[in-house]
Amino acid sequence: MSAVISINNIRRVFVMGEQQFEALKGVSFDVNKGEFVAIMGASGSGKSTCMNIIGCLDPPTSGQYFLDGLDVGSMNGDQLADIRNKKLGFVFQGFNLLARTAAVENVELPLIYAGINSKERRSRAMAVLEEVGLKGKEFNHSSQLSGGQQQRVAIARALVNNPSLLLADEPTGNLDSSTTEEIMNLFTALNHAGITIIMVTHEHDVASFATRQITFRDGYIISDNKSSNKERKA
Repeated sequence: MSAVISINNIRRVFVMGEQQFEALKGVSFDVNKGEFVAIMGASGSGKSTCMNIIGCLDPPTSGQYFLDGLDVGSMNGDQLADIRNKKLGFVFQGFNLLARTAAVENVELPLIYAGINSKERRSRAMAVLEEVGLKGKEFNHSSQLSGGQQQRVAIARALVNNPSLLLADEPTGNLDSSTTEEIMNLFTALNHAGITIIMVTHEHDVASFATRQITFRDGYIISDNKSSNKERKA
């Protein structure tokens, strides 16, 4: 299998006045195409720092990060922005939708930045909203949607550019247990369709939907386990 991302001996040091804090202490792992990986760990473990590096939001202090074979460390700000728009899809805990904008227009935003014409933007946004189960809700605003539906809009927005990698940061943190299961079943279905997913979570029940769990502690990877039951939540 081909690696979508390859992390090699990544360190991240934050300087605060005269003190330094080493959030990542030389972590290495690959994620292959089609994997569904949960990154776990307590607050301060390094999991969020690692996700920010994977998402090209924060540079490592040292080490190498390759995304689809591209050396991310050698890129300038404009190149990184282009990578984030074309190769990465982001899903956040807080949805990050424009409140007074229809669902379909929220989903179109990455396509606007990519320079896609209006007709194709609308067609692709409508198709991906149907894919995530929101047919008939395309012109509803956020206030007219439940929390689970808003997260589905956010997932559709993350998918509309056909990214190499879907990144989800605590995607069920604002959802109740039944809606959490709905959203995680959607992630499972997307993964079964071939989408590579990396998800940060502190919840073991949520992580159990992934086919692989990587656990961080104090800036190190302490375990990297693959699920033996690929059909566990389908």
